[in-house]
Amino acid sequence: MPGKRVAIDESKFLDLIDQMRITIPPEIRQAREIQEERDRYVAQAHDEARQLLVQAREDAARLLDEQKLRLAAETHADSIRHRAEEEAHRIREGADDYAETRLRDMAETLSELQKVVRNGLEELARRRADTLQATQPGLIAADVDVTSPAPQDVPQAPSDKDSAAD
Repeated sequence: MPGKRVAIDESKFLDLIDQMRITIPPEIRQAREIQEERDRYVAQAHDEARQLLVQAREDAARLLDEQKLRLAAETHADSIRHRAEEEAHRIREGADDYAETRLRDMAETLSELQKVVRNGLEELARRRADTLQATQPGLIAADVDVTSPAPQDVPQAPSDKDSAAD
């Protein structure tokens, strides 16, 4: 029957559709409401899921930044500690070298002072022996201990008066 046309009254047809809408069973209307409510819940769930994903991404980025910052801080602290240890080692070596040099200089000076003191004592002993021989010609130098000075001949530490007199 292709090509056959039927003419209907438009106002009667629209009235018939209106009547069908009015007489649709309540279950179909209820099903439509349930479907609309389900669509709202699904849309709400999608929105919440999107918000959770956004929040999770922000949290992950923040934690990653904090971890990077912590790692950078630890690396920087390790670098500072390493440089400080190297500097301390270098300073210790320098101080040890300086102390060794000063101690060697003082040992040399002390050795020279010991020679001067020994020579001074020997000179005093010779003078004393010469003086004894001049005042007591019969005495033999071997009979007199000329290596240790007589108590009155022991040099005294200079007093403040002696220093001022010089």
